[in-house]
Amino acid sequence: MSGGRTRGGGLLVAGTTSDAGKSVVTAGICRWLVRQGIKVAPFKGQNMSLNSFVTREGAEIGRAQAMQAQAARVEPTALMNPVLLKPGSDRSSQVVLMGKPVGELSARGYHGGRQKELFEPVLACLEELRSTYDAVICEGAGSPAEINLRRTDIVNMGIARAARLPVVVVGDIDRGGVFAQFFGTTALLAPEDQELVAGYLVNKFRGDVTLLEPGLDMLYDLTGRRTLGVLPYAHGLGIDEEDGLRVSLRGTVRESVVAPPVGEDVLRVAVCAVPLMSNFTDVDALAAEPGVVVRFVDRPEELVDADLVVVPGTRGTVKALAWLRERGLADALVRRAAEGRPVLGVCGGFQALGERIEDEVESRAGVVDGLGLLPVRIRFAREKTLARPVGEALGERVEGYEIHHGVATVDGGEPFLDGCRVGAVWGTHWHGSLESDGFRRAFLREVAAASGRRFVPSPDTAFGSLREEQLDRLGDLIEEHADTGALLRLIEEGAPEGLPFVPPGAP
Repeated sequence: MSGGRTRGGGLLVAGTTSDAGKSVVTAGICRWLVRQGIKVAPFKGQNMSLNSFVTREGAEIGRAQAMQAQAARVEPTALMNPVLLKPGSDRSSQVVLMGKPVGELSARGYHGGRQKELFEPVLACLEELRSTYDAVICEGAGSPAEINLRRTDIVNMGIARAARLPVVVVGDIDRGGVFAQFFGTTALLAPEDQELVAGYLVNKFRGDVTLLEPGLDMLYDLTGRRTLGVLPYAHGLGIDEEDGLRVSLRGTVRESVVAPPVGEDVLRVAVCAVPLMSNFTDVDALAAEPGVVVRFVDRPEELVDADLVVVPGTRGTVKALAWLRERGLADALVRRAAEGRPVLGVCGGFQALGERIEDEVESRAGVVDGLGLLPVRIRFAREKTLARPVGEALGERVEGYEIHHGVATVDGGEPFLDGCRVGAVWGTHWHGSLESDGFRRAFLREVAAASGRRFVPSPDTAFGSLREEQLDRLGDLIEEHADTGALLRLIEEGAPEGLPFVPPGAP
């Protein structure tokens, strides 16, 4: 591809289901392309996620797109994720447009009209990226065959049709039924959509691929479309995706191999699985440390043997407080603090550890008592704080990012980033601080001392390098197990002419 072209090539990575592997496949293709010397950018028109990131220009985007930008070795921008939906309940979400919140909408309100209004801005962002990069690898959302949502779709076939993008559909064979998923996804699309569906990618395959090949041949006979790769199941990738605790448990925490500790003891970290948990990826850097064992918990008895309890970020601080109290976790946290046992609150978790919350914005609950573990009062502002702060704590340089409506007034304690520390209780609005290697080691030494553990942080764990290794593994999966020649032709030339229609088509 020539860097001088006026409009770069493109590809849409769709999925048969949510969590089929679209995010990691998109990242893998980005890493493979950039290793070929191709200037590439990721794109997702609309993302629903509580895991977000702040770009250098102060825009909030999905963490999956920030991760994909890292895979592409480019700086993430709002262009790469123009619409971000942050659920606040089962029925409503905050709408973030070009990195800034523009209001709350119900699902009916969004799909009933607002989504259509966003189509042109989304398409304009994609076209701006295509004018700058040799290739743009787009990620779909859910399934392109959601026939009830096709009329207002701005992230799957809607954007593919408007931009004439070829589509590769990813299916998770580990769940079973992947042939039916590929066939059914294609057969439920309108003829104009089907002509862009150029092939399939099987994800998370275990075993002898030759046993799968007869099925792939039959799928080709049924649909006229080749399977462009069979990606093997890869353990412990720990890559940021979009939604829910299940991703983190299956990624960094559950599948990672816990290396033996450098010292005599391990450190046990319990993360309170609060409702609407956001940016739980904050604990990934802890899970990457040899001898640190991370688990998510929802019962007070699970805190008893923990050396550190983390109260993570949440999109609903008041709701999380009520949940902590209902579960008995609030009382357990208060007991820990009284005993001098370590607790870390991050963002919404920091707010919950304070004395009082005034919230007329997020929950509209008015004045609510916090847990009283830190001398902090929180007032929710309508304007969201989006920042990339740099500072120092425990004698080490720290970088982080902030995403919050709550404004903290700190009335005591020792300064700790923008928050404070009282005894073994720490609180800060900064996400991502534990990715700073020197600070993480210093913090873990403090935790070990307070817990009486003979734990020694590894002197050479570099979280940024581990992330790069993980992204290279994704690039290797594409290079070694996908038909990269076919993918490159699709990116450069678009979907081939004459792809057959698979009946019945869209109803």
